[in-house]
Amino acid sequence: MLFSQREEKIKSMIQENPDTILFKSQLQNSLLKEALSYRSIKIAKHTNVYNCGDKEGMVYFIESGQVKLIITSAEGKECILVIHSKGDIFGELCLSGLGERVETATAMEQTSLKQISPTQFFMHLGKELLLEGFVKYLTVRIADQQQVISALVTVDSEQRLAKTLLHLARSLGKQDPRSILIALKISHEELSAMIGTTRPRISLFMQRFRNLGLIEMTKEHYFIIKEQKLVNYLAQTA
Repeated sequence: MLFSQREEKIKSMIQENPDTILFKSQLQNSLLKEALSYRSIKIAKHTNVYNCGDKEGMVYFIESGQVKLIITSAEGKECILVIHSKGDIFGELCLSGLGERVETATAMEQTSLKQISPTQFFMHLGKELLLEGFVKYLTVRIADQQQVISALVTVDSEQRLAKTLLHLARSLGKQDPRSILIALKISHEELSAMIGTTRPRISLFMQRFRNLGLIEMTKEHYFIIKEQKLVNYLAQTA
């Protein structure tokens, strides 16, 4: 019974919130209706959309591609906060009026974006009756960040990696006969920046996960996440 409860808890942690899914779908559909109202830009792979310290204040909607948000310490150590994909918005901290960007946004592959000013964004949300959905979306994002912070304090790095792989599978992956395929090249260095440990330890953990049959690698170096096996593993080691 205890194992089953742990398993269900872990499953619930990696399920994307229904309100978030609905909001993203509604926002995407509403923006498609007004395709010419907002500036479309293309960002090349490994190119920054904006940098930490920039004062530009735009909200971005991802039409295609992936963007990672990075914070860099005074010593130059990078921490990847999140990876966003199609249908996500980012850069919304500019709505707070804080001024300078506190993170850097980098395209992980060629990415198409809608660039929207704060005034336009709020007007669009109001016109499309999406303000409530946006508040729920932000609340879920805050909860996600709280879980990340909690894991850094209470969970060992191997379990953090397993939970991160499950989250990436859920947010970026596609159903595959072998389970879930993440068709994006995420390096061990990028995983170490997400987990808060060293690259050699990530390599060690990933090899262990492969040996246990929790993950596979395709010939393109994409991850295949064996979701149920990884959930069981986390429940057993919790």
